[in-house]
Amino acid sequence: QVQLVESGGELVQAGGSLRLSCAASGRGFSTYAMGWFRQAPGKEREFVSVISRRGDTIHYANSVKGRFTISRDNAKNTLYLQMNSLKPEDTAVYYCAASQGVVTAQDLYDYWGQGTQVTVSS
Repeated sequence: QVQLVESGGELVQAGGSLRLSCAASGRGFSTYAMGWFRQAPGKEREFVSVISRRGDTIHYANSVKGRFTISRDNAKNTLYLQMNSLKPEDTAVYYCAASQGVVTAQDLYDYWGQGTQVTVSS
């Protein structure tokens, strides 16, 4: 079982940058593909990005491609999301999650963090 804790969310101006972190504890972080999801007010939670166990396969949602970068450090049991050129529409609670495969569907993720709030002001 893996426990996940996100951090790094805060209020930032449009055009700014943030780096989110997801610290994993428990067993087997390096055996899971890891994803980022987000949920904006009044909207359903949506896929943002996913990275394979070794970091050699990555996918992004079209809405963040070219602006966000996912990475992981298996030695530190930590997942990252570097977010650049932030827009007000990026405002959401961001969640990290662990899955057995490199997938985008939420119901295929086994473990979730509690989320961290990102607010982008215009």
